[in-house]
Amino acid sequence: MPRILISAAEPSGDLHGAALIRAARRLNEEIEFVGVAGPAMQAAGCRALADLTGHSAMLLGALGNIQRGRRVLNSVRDCLAQSPCDAAVVIDSPMLHLPMAKHISRAGVPVLYYVAPQLWAWGRWRMARLRRRTAHLAVILPFEQGFFQSHHCTATFVGHPLFDTLLERSPDESAVNGFRQAGEPVIALLPGSRAQEINSLLPDQLRIAQAIRQQYPKAHIVVSIADARLAGAVETHLNRASTPVAVHRGPLVNLLSAAKLALVASGTVTLEVAYYRTPMIVMYNASKWFYHLLGRWLIHTEHLSLVNILAGRELVPEFMPYYSDTAPITATALGLLADDDRRDRMSGELGALIAPLAHRGASERTAELLLDLVAQYRNRQGAARATPQAGADRPKAACSRSRD
Repeated sequence: MPRILISAAEPSGDLHGAALIRAARRLNEEIEFVGVAGPAMQAAGCRALADLTGHSAMLLGALGNIQRGRRVLNSVRDCLAQSPCDAAVVIDSPMLHLPMAKHISRAGVPVLYYVAPQLWAWGRWRMARLRRRTAHLAVILPFEQGFFQSHHCTATFVGHPLFDTLLERSPDESAVNGFRQAGEPVIALLPGSRAQEINSLLPDQLRIAQAIRQQYPKAHIVVSIADARLAGAVETHLNRASTPVAVHRGPLVNLLSAAKLALVASGTVTLEVAYYRTPMIVMYNASKWFYHLLGRWLIHTEHLSLVNILAGRELVPEFMPYYSDTAPITATALGLLADDDRRDRMSGELGALIAPLAHRGASERTAELLLDLVAQYRNRQGAARATPQAGADRPKAACSRSRD
């Protein structure tokens, strides 16, 4: 029975991990998964050592998770010592998973990194660590395969797992009309899937929404709760707001199909908004001093939102990595709402950007890579038992291995 250690630290990674588990079990129903797993992965059959999905954070907020991360690393080391694994999968979250991959690879277990760190954007100094600690990278953006291969890593473009889900959904016209009948224009507020993001962005999104309603008194403002565990944080801010806001839970397909504009936290969700061709403004408000002290020396991309990075230009307005005033964002939102032609152009350009990415099969292709890695590992283990040789049971690295 193949045994796989798997780890995801954020809600999006939990969903990707769950889809991967199901895909792997379609190929081998006896495969066993254990690791750092959220609710979705546990429901898919993974035995959880820990669940970090309720504590995910970005940038400085991640520093608060250091102690929690250390406890998780200790649990992973204990698990590997007690019950050997045939391979490991780590998903996104490099602040946790690069250190974790170090411990896993030292235990002789090959590591598949799914949703590889965005080293093309920032932190390229971590490339050597990634090379030493991983056996294969399953990348989700088309240009990433060539980028990592140019740095001598074994990388395979598997597609973006988001589209496995989105392509199975289609708008319900009655639900879409229900949003519009509640008021026009429909404005979607997507404050993110982390408590840190919600506390940082939602109050500003609500101020912008209030200004929109002053210009458009019949506007229907809807905030999406990405994770039920964050409902309390969202409700706290809504109770302080001076403008009425509806709450939406569940898939975004109908809300985004109805919305004329979305105010969106930076992240993968921008691809989902783009998939539905909804005009958007991307927001993120990190620490200004942290960015000027450190961030601006590490970031290598002209644009910071994923949609604009893929487009190679500012296709959608982005206000990040920080902003000090919501007035420019409000002015941009009102300008977009007043300009039908500009919104139509943005909608068409978003559709053209996403079309080459919108294909199924990311989970299946990653599952195939994983089982290939297991087979290679077991073959090496068999050869090592037949002909003992120092280091023969070590996994083959993604590229030349040096002392870690």
